[in-house]
Amino acid sequence: MGILEVRDVTLELGGRKILDHLTIDFWDGHIHALVGPNGAGKTTLAATIMGLSGYQHFSGDIVLEGQSLKGVPVDERARRGITLAWQEPARFEGLPVRSFIRAAAKDKSELVCRESLQQVGLDPEKYLVRAVDKTLSGGERKRIELASILAMRPRIVLMDEPDSGIDVAALDRIFAALKLLKSQGSTVILITHSAAVLRQAEHAFLLCSGRLLDKGSVEKISGYFEEKCIACEHPNVPGPLEAA
Repeated sequence: MGILEVRDVTLELGGRKILDHLTIDFWDGHIHALVGPNGAGKTTLAATIMGLSGYQHFSGDIVLEGQSLKGVPVDERARRGITLAWQEPARFEGLPVRSFIRAAAKDKSELVCRESLQQVGLDPEKYLVRAVDKTLSGGERKRIELASILAMRPRIVLMDEPDSGIDVAALDRIFAALKLLKSQGSTVILITHSAAVLRQAEHAFLLCSGRLLDKGSVEKISGYFEEKCIACEHPNVPGPLEAA
C-alpha cells in the first residue's frame, strides 16, 4: 500500500525543470532507495516532500496517507510524521545531546534517550551531556541525528547519503538502525550513490533529469546504474556505484 504518493510533480528552479512529471509511490513500512547521477533530482525530491522553503511551488501533488500535502507548511508536515536527515547534519551550538533527542521524541524519558544512543553505537554516559556543536565530528553528529530519529518514531524518514562521514566501523550500526526504523513502522527513503547503502533497501527507483527511468528490485536497479544506465538527456555520465 502506498503511504506516500508523488503524483505527476514538476518543479522548476531558476527556469529549469528539476523534477519533470515525476510519479512515484512509496510503500508503507518498506525501505526504498533513490539512485541516479548527481543532478538527477533526488535531493530536490526529498526537499519537496518535506516542504522546505523554495521547494513549495510545484505542479502535481504529493499525498500522505490519502491527504494532499500541497500548501502544507514544513512544521505541519513534521507533525504528520515526515522527517528529513541531511547529508551534513545541523549544528546547534550549546544544545545538549539529551535536549536534542528529547525535542522531537514521542517518549521524552531518560531511558529512551539512552537507548537511542546505544542503538547507534554511542555511549550515553559520554554523549548525553555533550553539545551538538563543532566539537563533534561529522560522523558523531550523523549518529546523534539518527538517534533522535529513532526516538521520534516518524512515519516517513528521508535520508540523504546516510553513510556520508561515517567510518566503516560505524556503518553496521547505521544499517542496523535502518532496520530498527522499519521494525518500528517507519517508511524509509534512502538517497544514495553507495552500493552498500542500496543493498539495505527492498525496492529502488532510478532517477535522471528529474524523471523516473525505472523501478524495481535493488538488483535490477543497481545493474542499470552500474553498467547500463538508460539513455537520457542528463549531461553527466554516471560512474559505477561506490563499492563498499
